[in-house]
Order: sequence, then structure tokens, then C-alpha cells
Amino acid sequence: MGYHLVNAEELGQWDDRPTDVRSLSVAAGYDYQDSKLGLRVYELSPGEQSGLSYHYHDEQVEAFYVLEGTLHVETPDDEYVVESDQALFVDPGSPQRAFNPESADGPVRVLAIGAPSVDDAHEYEPSTDA
Repeated sequence: MGYHLVNAEELGQWDDRPTDVRSLSVAAGYDYQDSKLGLRVYELSPGEQSGLSYHYHDEQVEAFYVLEGTLHVETPDDEYVVESDQALFVDPGSPQRAFNPESADGPVRVLAIGAPSVDDAHEYEPSTDA
């Protein structure tokens, strides 16, 4: 049996992304590339995105649970506004870009879950056709 208590506020920056991101799953000892679950906390200031450009995953399901503030998620067909205590699930193959708009009143804190935790992200270029 194994149990891992992790305090996100005690963790340092997880990677070289330009936003505040802390990997709870890595801190608990789960390998980023070889785990069934990736669990991170993001804090996005106004004008910041989650760190990845507009992208999609081959097999990873992503879920964004908003702890504080309002997260915006751009997709090819719509823009979702995800409020505190709401979650947005993104299926594999579904392009998205999660961000906090420049016009936001303050930061947004998001719990981001990826399963499986694989490095299968691909950039997505939205159509510019009008």
C-alpha cells in the first residue's frame, strides 16, 4: 500500500512553462511519462495560458477543475467559460487552448488532470477561414 500527502503550496515550479504550474503527481513520485494520471495545479494571471499552445492529445483525456476564478477554453467551435467549482473534460483528438483573458479581474487557479500521463500533445492551427 502507498499513500502520498502533497501540499501544492510547498512545491516549486514544475517545468519551464511561463505560468505557475506545480505537478502534484510528480511530487507524489509518479513518473511524468509512465503514469496513468498527471495532476497539476495552475495559477494563471490575466493574459496567461496554461503553458501549452492550442493543442490536442492522441490518447490523453484532460479535465480542468476551476478552484478559483474563471477559466476560458478556446475550441475550434466555441469558447467555454468555466467558473469556480465547474469542470470541463476534453476528449482525445479535441483541440483546445486554456487561458485567463487579459481582461480578467484576477488570477484563475485550476486543477488540471491528464489521463494517461503521456507526452502526446500536438500543436493545432485553427482555421482562419471566415
